Amino acid sequence: MIFYYLHRNILTMTVGVLKETATETRVSLLPEHLATLKKWKCDILVESAAGAKAFANDDKYSEAGAKIASRDEVLRNSDIVLLINNFSDDDISKLKPGAVVLGIYQPLFNANIIKAWAGKGMSVFSIDMIPRTTRAQSMDVLSSQANIAGYKAVLLAANEYPKYFPMFMTAAGSIPPAKMLILGAGVAGLQAIATAKRLGAVIEVFDTRPAVKEEVMSLGAKFVEVEGAADASKAGGYAVEQSAEFMERQKAKIAESVAKADIVITTAQIQGRKAPILITTSMIEGMKNGSVIIDLASSTGGNTELTKNDETVIHNGVSIIGTSRLAGDMPSDASKLYGKNVLNFLQLIIKEGAVNLNFEDDLVKGSCIAYNNEITNDRVKALLA
Repeated sequence: MIFYYLHRNILTMTVGVLKETATETRVSLLPEHLATLKKWKCDILVESAAGAKAFANDDKYSEAGAKIASRDEVLRNSDIVLLINNFSDDDISKLKPGAVVLGIYQPLFNANIIKAWAGKGMSVFSIDMIPRTTRAQSMDVLSSQANIAGYKAVLLAANEYPKYFPMFMTAAGSIPPAKMLILGAGVAGLQAIATAKRLGAVIEVFDTRPAVKEEVMSLGAKFVEVEGAADASKAGGYAVEQSAEFMERQKAKIAESVAKADIVITTAQIQGRKAPILITTSMIEGMKNGSVIIDLASSTGGNTELTKNDETVIHNGVSIIGTSRLAGDMPSDASKLYGKNVLNFLQLIIKEGAVNLNFEDDLVKGSCIAYNNEITNDRVKALLA
């Protein structure tokens, strides 16, 4: 079913930017993004200190044409409300009737939360659900943030690893280069390869998609192949579930590489599912003391049996660091890229200073999770059923 919604205010339409929770350093829009909204004849309300952790103070927002306001004022007066993370119940109670909300809401993991939101009359757009097509690349927040996560994962590993990354030849003897294994050659994995190569590590990469072999090798890493993988070409950059036979062969191959590795970075996730376990406890126990695992899939369960999200677990002398917030370690650039993704999406739903939701557009339809008091995304509906 196709919906079409046109909402015009007598006054100029208002876009609101909210301050995130205490643990989130990013902000939906930086002052540099506001000029585009002004061209679209939008007023902008920004909650006081919304950009402080991203090094954008209120004065900069005011100079760019925004009005600094309280949280209540932003919620009550904005037609479109931007918040990266989930709204509180108190926030929702203050939203303007029929408001459009936009952020990264992970509806396949938060289906019951989205159901509650839908019942409040909100139009919910989760930009992490946008179809991963060529046309949507400029709006792909998962890729823009994963790029940062891959870069920061290697720097985090370098800080935690008690030895050098590059090979050194000194008068006191030679230091061999660190051996790194990267599981998953998506956006985060490829950036991790490039960063680790610049630091001098020797890198092996495993991915179930043979199509990425050429990219991996072009960056100077060795590609570890396991035959018989299920086709992942239509999974939008995610892993897909594999056969039991393939999983056994994969496990044996990964075990070989893990035993040799000083650093392992894991990135494998399946959209809407728990992350696959690729590294068992016995594999970790076979690693050298001082080795480091950075698990970027920790928010969906992790790729190791011992991963805990946002925690470091030390087992048998190996540090397993579960982290899903690395993009927030570079809040300025992370917000810059995220804000540009948001603007590229907003141009699909803002026309002549009004909200214009054309659900014949596959990007608008694909990212809309709730509208008109109903869940509109089929996968979320299935989860709730």
